[in-house]
This record gives sequence, structure tokens and C-alpha cells, in this order.
Amino acid sequence: MDQYTLNLLVVGATFALYIGIAIWARAGSTSDFYAAGRGVHPVTNGMATAADWMSAASFISMAGLIAFVGYDNSSFLMGWTGGYVLLALLLAPYLRKFGKFTVPEFIGDRFYSPTARLVAVLCLIVASVTYVIGQMTGVGVAFSRFLEVDNATGLFIGAGVVFLYAVLGGMKGITYTQVAQYCVLITAYTIPAIFISLQLTGTPIPPIGLFSEHVASGQPLLETLDQVVQDLGFASYTGHHTNTFNMVLFTFSLMIGTAGLPHVIIRFFTVPKVADARWSAGWALVFIALLYLSAPAVGAMARMNIIDTVYPNGLQAEPLAFDERPDWMINWEITGLLTFEDKNGDGLIQFYNDQSESFAATAEANGWAGSEMSVNRDILVLANPEIAQLPGWVIALVAAGGLAAALSTAAGLLLAISSAVSHDVIKATINPGISEKGELLAARIAMAAAIAVATWLGLNPPGFAAQTVALAFGIAAASIFPALMMGIFYKRANNYGAIAGMLAGLIFTVSYIFVYKGFLFIPGTNMLPDTADAWVFGISPLSIGSIGAMLNFAVAIIVSRATAEPPQEIQDLVESIRVPRGATGPVAH
Repeated sequence: MDQYTLNLLVVGATFALYIGIAIWARAGSTSDFYAAGRGVHPVTNGMATAADWMSAASFISMAGLIAFVGYDNSSFLMGWTGGYVLLALLLAPYLRKFGKFTVPEFIGDRFYSPTARLVAVLCLIVASVTYVIGQMTGVGVAFSRFLEVDNATGLFIGAGVVFLYAVLGGMKGITYTQVAQYCVLITAYTIPAIFISLQLTGTPIPPIGLFSEHVASGQPLLETLDQVVQDLGFASYTGHHTNTFNMVLFTFSLMIGTAGLPHVIIRFFTVPKVADARWSAGWALVFIALLYLSAPAVGAMARMNIIDTVYPNGLQAEPLAFDERPDWMINWEITGLLTFEDKNGDGLIQFYNDQSESFAATAEANGWAGSEMSVNRDILVLANPEIAQLPGWVIALVAAGGLAAALSTAAGLLLAISSAVSHDVIKATINPGISEKGELLAARIAMAAAIAVATWLGLNPPGFAAQTVALAFGIAAASIFPALMMGIFYKRANNYGAIAGMLAGLIFTVSYIFVYKGFLFIPGTNMLPDTADAWVFGISPLSIGSIGAMLNFAVAIIVSRATAEPPQEIQDLVESIRVPRGATGPVAH
């Protein structure tokens, strides 16, 4: 059986599974659609949360960014993991105890203001739509290679699959679909990692293999990798090369952005009681760790395999001839995500850092006119099994895993958007008397509209999947997280402070991003070049969420202190939320 047919069978089987689960667990009420009837077991919810969390950025892009930049990009791992711990300890149990369906609903009730609720909806939509662009980018990358269609067609197919199971099933269907997707993605990620770790180090456990001896060179793998990348003019793999201040801001932005992401928070609304929310968080961390512990090893080993492919006889010998390039290169070249240009006409593939001043003399002496291979970092995990010449069924499984990661998170994000529109805008503001059947229909229509917008925006992403997602984290960090934290832990925060803080954080952060990334991320619409020299105080648009969050906190506190205290019943409500006892329903108010 050829690889294309095998890919179709495996990916098609997983899609059929997801749609079948959605039909079996379809939502019959608004409670099912928004919160799965609050009857999900903590272990089940932990697995679904892990799938919701480990998006295309985690599965497809993160290891690629680590591979090509090195340990500096481990900030993605530190920020996301630390943020999840923050969410599990400081927000999830208290928000579950409040007993509402959506994050804007909590903000509206806590700050006794319909306006605060609508501002929270705005923040949620901006952050979630930005996040979902990264997922659609991942869907396009996976489809364009494994089903041999162009990127746009892949996006449309992925959007259609999400439409079928998310619109029909709501949170109830999405929950059980995400359990299946977790099983697919974690299997697809770890099996190739085990194979490749065995090939390179003789160790079957990738995190251990990363620090083991490289079989071919007889020295530690990381030491070998450091040596070969520097011999090609690249920065050392294990060194620190970026601005420390910017890296700290970026990691902090990812952390608090994680804790402010509505699509993850609403997963904790699906369990029966507060204690279950805590257990869900614990199980989710276990399930997430299975992938995150392997990611640095996958990145390092993939970088080594790519260099070994281009220089099969060592760096001192001639590189690979263009006409002899392996099938995996030809396959990915068709997608446009792997490109070659024979700049010196010698028929060989030179791959090195042609921006390195220290390596310029060596390149000139070799007769090289520039690096001739460009690799999109989002292809690395998906191409890894082909690079390592693993069996065809592993390649097909990785294709299914990449799509599962992207679709699971996309579904959660789209549910958060549709719930905010139907429950917090239509029911709470426009038509309070709407029937449950009407609200359910509105939620499904909102879901369909959100899918259409996300697909359109996914056609022009602002960067690699993980970088696009990082922008969403910055927006969530600057707008939603401070409102949630002050809503739970600062009784003096009032409606004026919350509204002013959210608007200040959102407007500041989005404006900064648009200046360097462009309007709606459309290339050529940015006002200033997206370079370190042009950034204010060297702060990247990916890191600006930290500053936006500080601004949000400052504005909210100043405005709250300058205006009237919240009503006594609201202060009592805040106290009751923080009482560490389980609750099976909403707090009385």
C-alpha cells in the first residue's frame, strides 16, 4: 500500500471516529452545549483538557522552534507549563465554585456590570480568534503534505470537520472527542520519538536520550549537536543568545496568558464539583507532561537528522547532491514549506548560516554563494518519521496526530467564542427572554460564523503556529487574566476599575502587535519593521502581553481606589468564592 493511501485511511478513520463520537454525545440542552452537563469525570476531563491545551503549537511547532533556535526557545515550554500550574492553583477551582457557564459571565456578575461582561466578551473573542489562527495554520501544514492538497484546501477540509463535530456536539461532544484526540496525538508524538531516540542514542526514552551518548560520534548528543551547528556558522544549540529581559517578559506573558485563556478555563466548568476541578488539573498535568518532556529531545534529534541528511559523509565532505535528495525532501518541497535554490550552480545542497560573519570566509573558500535550503519550522515534527526513515504506518499516524492536536484546540476555542456570543451577548444583552432551544441554535450559528472567520484569517498567518499562538497568549495575559485575579483575590476591585483595566490592557497590547505585525496580520500592513532594532526598549510583540497585564493591573487598581467600593454583597461573594470547600452548584448571591 502506498503512503498516500495509508495516510488517507488513517486520517479518515480518525475523522470518522471524531464525528461518530459527536453524534453519540450530541448536545441536547444549553447545559450540555456549554458545560457537558457538568458530569465529566476528573480523569476524562484531565485528558480532554490536555488535548485542548496541546494545540498545533505544542505538537507541530514547538519542537521545530526549539530545533532551529535551541534552548532559548525552551521559554515556550517554561511559560506554558508554569502557566498551567498557575491556572490550576489560582483560578480553576474558584471559577468552578462560582458555577457559571462562561468567563465573561463570571466577570459580569463579579463586577456587577453588563458592560464589564461585554468588554470581557470582546477580549475573549480577540484572544481566541488570534489563537485559532495558529491551529488553522497547523491544519493547513499537515493537510498540504500528507493529503497532497494545497494549504487553502487543507484549511477548508479541517474547518469542515470541526464544523461537523463541534457544532453538533457542543462541549459534551467536544469533551469525548478530545479524549480520542489525546490518545491519537500522544501516540503519534511518542512512537516516532522513541524510534529516533533508539536510532541516535540507543535509549528508548527520549528525555533520557537527549542527555545520552550519540551512537555515531561516541560523545554526548548535545555536545555533538553543538559542535556541528557551530561548524556550520549557527549559534550554539545549548547557549543563551537572546535578550534576557525580553525572554523573561516572553515567558511571563505565556504563563499568565495560559491562566487567562477562556477555552482552557471552561473545561473546569464541566466537572461535578470544585474538588473535581483540582483533580482534573492534576491529571491534565500528567497527560501534558508525556508530550512536553519529549519535545526538547524531538527538536534536538530532528536538527541532528536534518544536518546528517544534507551532509551524509560529514561536514568535511561534499554535501548532498540535489538530484540525490531523499523522497522526504521531494515530498515536502511540493508543499513549498521546504525550498532549494542552487545559488552557485554546483548541483549540491549547501546548508549553513549565511548571515554569520565568522563563517563568511569559510563559505567563500568553499565556493558557496549562500545557504541553499530553507526549512519551515512547522514541518519538523511532521517530517521527522520520514527523515528517520520510519515505517509508513508511523508517518500516517503522525499526520493524524498533528491534525488531532490542531482540531482539538480549535474546537475548544470556537466553543468559547460561540458560548460568549450566544450566552453573554444574545441571551444576557440582546434577548434575555430567548428560549433554551433558541439559545442553542444561536450558539451553533455563532460557532459556524467563528469557524468561517478563523479559516479566512488562517490563510494569512503572522508567523509559525507557535508564534501566532504566542500573540494570543499576550492578548489574554493583558486583558482577561488581571480581571480574573482581581475578581477572586481583590475585594476592592470595582466595575469601573475592571472595565478600565481590561480596555487599557487590550488596546495597548493589540495596538503594539498591529504596529509590528500589521492589521489582521496581513503582510505589508505593519507600520514598523518587526525587528529588534525597531521594538520599543527591545520588547518583542510576542512579549508585550506582560507589559499590557501590568498596565491592566495598575489602571484597575487606581480607578477602583478612586471610585466607590463594590457593594457589600459583592465583597461577601468574593469571600465565599475563596472558601476552600467543594460546591456542586453556583454560589448563592
